[in-house]
Amino acid sequence: MSGHSKWKTIKHQKGAADAKRGLLFTKLTREITLAARHDAGADPDMNYQLRLAIDRAKANNMPVDTIERAIKRGSGEGDDQEQLEEITYEGYGPGGVAILLQAVTSNRNRTASDVRATFSKSGASLGEAGCVAWNFDLKGLITLEMESQAAEDLALLAIDAGAEDVRVEDSYVEVFTLPDKLEEVRRELERESAPISTAEVSMVPRATVSIGSREAEQVLRLLDLLEDLPDSQKVYTNADFPEETLEKYRGEE
Repeated sequence: MSGHSKWKTIKHQKGAADAKRGLLFTKLTREITLAARHDAGADPDMNYQLRLAIDRAKANNMPVDTIERAIKRGSGEGDDQEQLEEITYEGYGPGGVAILLQAVTSNRNRTASDVRATFSKSGASLGEAGCVAWNFDLKGLITLEMESQAAEDLALLAIDAGAEDVRVEDSYVEVFTLPDKLEEVRRELERESAPISTAEVSMVPRATVSIGSREAEQVLRLLDLLEDLPDSQKVYTNADFPEETLEKYRGEE
C-alpha cells in the first residue's frame, strides 16, 4: 500500500477521535447543509452529494433529527439561516508537498487568519489560489482491504459497475469513479459483500511526492492542526509518507 493511500485509511480509522472532540458531527452537519443548498435540491434521490453526505452521517451514528435539521437549514426551511461560505486554501508543507484545505465559514477573515497562522507555525507557506489545485482531480473514491486474490476479482467487478480506474496493491484496493457514479459503484460492491473502508468524493492527487521521516512527521502534525481548525472541512495532500512514520502515527491518540 502506498504511503499516501495508507494515510487516508488511518485517518478514517482515527475518526472516532474527531467524534469525541465534537468535530466530526459539526463537519457532517455543514456538509449536509451545503449539499442541500445546491441546485439539485434537498431530495437525496436527485442530489447525489446530499445522498452521500447523509450516508456518511448515518455511518457515523448522527441522530436522524440532526440530519433532518441540517437538510432544512440548507433548503431554507430552518430557523437558523447562518450565511456559510465555502473557501479553498492552498499551500506547501514541509518537503514541498502540496496541501489543499476546504473550509466552510461564516467569517472569512477569521478563517483566513487561523489558516495562515497554522501554516506559518508549522514551517509551511500559504500560496495563491491555483498554486496546487491543478495537481488534484475531484473523484469518487472507494477504499477496501481484503485478501489479495479477492482484490483482483473485486477490481474487475468495480470496472464492470462503472469505475474509471482500480488500483490493487497487495490486499488494498482503491476504486476511482466519476463523482456522480460513486453511489452506483458503491452499491454494486456492497451487493457482493465487499468490505468497504471508505466511500467519498475526494480531491485525488495526480502525482504524489515522497518525503523522509522528519518531513513526514511535520506534515502529519500540520494536517492534524488544519483539520482541528473550527472552520476546516476537509484537508488533502499529495505527500507519500514512509511506512514506519505512518505506523507510529497510527498508534498515537
